[in-house]
Amino acid sequence: MRIPFIAGNWKMNLSVDEAVQFLQDIKGKLPDPKVTETCIAASPLFLESMLKESKGSALIVAAENCFYEDEGAYTGETSPKALHEMGVSHVIIGHSERRKYFNETDDIINKKVHAAFRNELTPIVCCDETMSRRESTNRISWVVSQVTNALKAITAEQAQTMIIAYEPSWAIGSGKTASTSEAEEGCYLIRQTIADLYSDEIANQVRVLYGGSVNDENADEILAQRDIDGVLAGGASLKPDSFLKLANFLQK
Repeated sequence: MRIPFIAGNWKMNLSVDEAVQFLQDIKGKLPDPKVTETCIAASPLFLESMLKESKGSALIVAAENCFYEDEGAYTGETSPKALHEMGVSHVIIGHSERRKYFNETDDIINKKVHAAFRNELTPIVCCDETMSRRESTNRISWVVSQVTNALKAITAEQAQTMIIAYEPSWAIGSGKTASTSEAEEGCYLIRQTIADLYSDEIANQVRVLYGGSVNDENADEILAQRDIDGVLAGGASLKPDSFLKLANFLQK
């Protein structure tokens, strides 16, 4: 039985004080992690303060990105080694905005996945799908290739612990959400790709999330799908009330 995973990605929003206040507002209101795991990915500027504020709570504090080297002359990058030493346990890798604005390739994303595992971080790997690809005949091979390339030389033992998010970029921040069938199709496709690369047993352990204009109004229907184990929410995770509604969806 896969435990649902509800994640928020704050992107470049809020301040340190606002982040701490957010955690204070949700303290004691999150579900038991044995029932639903909850996570907030935030700017590296906030992580230390958030880790201190969330200590003893059910919330997982994640990084929004990391570099593929542990240390060195890489000005402005975030070290996965430093994240681990800080106490961060999860990191988002390959978000569509990283691919689009920072030209991250499948090769770079694969290096980052290896760096995460090397530093005992759980990668939340994102798979993109643009509208042009959604409407083309090769959209299936595109999603498959992103999963396959991200997992090059990743062991079965590692793969079963990771989280993969299907996040069509045409739906991110646009207010357009994939239909329930489209969201399920994308997540099913990712799970089948894992099965082809490893085994059905591994595929049934990997949690697959949907991301793309998710909110507390459309999440219930999305989360009811067989192959969708959670969501990666953007705007809906910036307000405590909205995030709590997502996190506690099983209690409705």
